[in-house]
Amino acid sequence: MDFTTLFFLSSGLFLGWSLGANDAPNVFGTAVGTGMVKFRTAAIICSIFIIFGALSSGSGAAKTLGSLGQVNAIAGAFVVALSAAASVYIMIKSGQPVSTSQAVVGAILGWNIFADKPTDTQALSKIAIAWIASPILAGLFAILLLLLVRRLLRNSPIHLFRQDAYTRLGLLLAGAFGAYSLGANNIGNVMGVFLTVSPFTDFTLPGGLMLNSTEQLFLLGGLAIAVGVFTYSYRIMLTIGRELLPLTPIAAWVAVVAHSLVLFLFASQSLHDFLVQWHLPAPALVPVSSSQAIIGAVVGIGLLQGGSEVHWRKLGRIALGWVIAPALSALLCFIALFFVQNVFNQVVYRY
Repeated sequence: MDFTTLFFLSSGLFLGWSLGANDAPNVFGTAVGTGMVKFRTAAIICSIFIIFGALSSGSGAAKTLGSLGQVNAIAGAFVVALSAAASVYIMIKSGQPVSTSQAVVGAILGWNIFADKPTDTQALSKIAIAWIASPILAGLFAILLLLLVRRLLRNSPIHLFRQDAYTRLGLLLAGAFGAYSLGANNIGNVMGVFLTVSPFTDFTLPGGLMLNSTEQLFLLGGLAIAVGVFTYSYRIMLTIGRELLPLTPIAAWVAVVAHSLVLFLFASQSLHDFLVQWHLPAPALVPVSSSQAIIGAVVGIGLLQGGSEVHWRKLGRIALGWVIAPALSALLCFIALFFVQNVFNQVVYRY
């Protein structure tokens, strides 16, 4: 792999860093914000399980994202990933949790418009429906889980110190599951646009373990996400864990589990195949917004408590960011493609 190819992949790594800084806090933000888990512990667990989820279950959602627009030139893929990352970074600088999924989709639509390529409306509708459904499902899961936990605590009184220890362990386990689901569902956002133009070939590690082209891309993306978690996620964790709604440790655990279930639901190929086999409704395998899921869960908890403690103005600002991010990403992508093609003479799409 030459330097030029490595340079083109750098935008995917930047996007992975942005996802780690912006979306990974959704997994441990409530735990860190409530003081139940130290940031360094959360970052280590989060990084390990994100990479594991990306390698083991990341292909399903990535395929759906790829069908939205087949970016068929590596310079074009570079611009798509860079535009999405730039829009997410701009929002991160303002301390705003935004949707990396929406930013990537916006950038792909910008590439489709520039390249005069048709957008797969069926794939786009699946993604849009999942975006609407994910925060609603997370809110419903959070309400049901919190009601169940409250009943269990009433019927099985636990000493306060033991309850605190159980809650801390529960937050760590829920965070690990959430990180796995995040890696599985969102690695397609990071490296999905490079799948068609991947420069890698199958590679065998010592011991006989083989990594194919897709797995190598996902490994690089997972490592970039991990760097984002360690370097820039703390501020967003506090936004999720403290500013939207004050959460008890148990409510924080409920929010993370509800969020993680939603991401897993839209990422698991095995669950999808099982539901199809038994002729049951199966959700589409699409990248959904981790930010939307965790905020949906937190708002669900707030509504169960009467809704008065939810910071609705803060929620409105976050929702506005969900609208701005894809539009900004599409605009940045279109402008950047023009410059890369006409100023730097790079092929950004192929007929």
